[in-house]
Amino acid sequence: MKKYVYILLLLLCLLPFVTPPIALFAGLIFALAAGQPYPKFNKKGSKYLLQGSVVGLGFGMNVKQALASGMDGMLFTIVSVVGTMLLGMYIAKKMQVDKKTGYLISSGTAICGGSAIAAVGPVIKADNDQMSVALGTVFILNAIALLLFPMLGHFFGLTQHQFGLWSAIAIHDTSSVVGAASAYGEEALKVATTVKLTRALWIIPLTFVTSLLFKSKSDKVYIPWFILFFVLAMVLNSIFSLPATLTSGIVLLARKGLTLSLFFIGASLTKSVLRNVGVRPMVQGVVIWMCISVVSLVYIIFGT
Repeated sequence: MKKYVYILLLLLCLLPFVTPPIALFAGLIFALAAGQPYPKFNKKGSKYLLQGSVVGLGFGMNVKQALASGMDGMLFTIVSVVGTMLLGMYIAKKMQVDKKTGYLISSGTAICGGSAIAAVGPVIKADNDQMSVALGTVFILNAIALLLFPMLGHFFGLTQHQFGLWSAIAIHDTSSVVGAASAYGEEALKVATTVKLTRALWIIPLTFVTSLLFKSKSDKVYIPWFILFFVLAMVLNSIFSLPATLTSGIVLLARKGLTLSLFFIGASLTKSVLRNVGVRPMVQGVVIWMCISVVSLVYIIFGT
């Protein structure tokens, strides 16, 4: 029975009025009530559909405008990535969180959530329990951020540009950044996507630094290829006069893909995932997240 309900909810996410936050919430409620009927499909669906959707969104953006938006957050991105990593490891030590788990949570908070954790995990030789705790912590906070940030943005009176910058810096995963920004507005989405994907490129230097810190000789480095395809899509849309019907159609499909990917992510947060996270890693994740959220918000309001 639960398989049919799952499929029905999945199909309902394709309806025009179903937004990314609604899809995430529907997946979350289903997971808590019935578990995961298709865990492998869920995992692969969220990963590849999200990456394809991000590339599709590139066809709705212009390179010059995107660069102008992205440069705003460049300096603060560098400072915040380094600062978040140092703060995260300090808190993990004080909270007596397992060293590798604490490092994974810090990496996910500093850069781009699950992608950063997936990249760093093999380098530090993290086991399945350490990976699941870190991913669970980040996924839970992502779900909260997707629903909470648009409301806070309106409460603080942030412009679309300000909100796009804030969400890209303070929300972990690309999926939740894009989801929150798309709910706030078109300009917010463009700024958030550009800044977040620029931030995600830090995965590459992070893995090299991590291999030195943990004395690993692993030669496997996760390269987020979908980011490069996103840039290519923007370049094609900027250089060539692509038909508006084509680009708007691709962007529409990308938005629906994003909605579906968030349903998959919500459906991954089962009761067992919540139990496995534990108190101390969650406290570490929340403290780092609150620090980067508050500091970046103050910077955006008063420093830009």
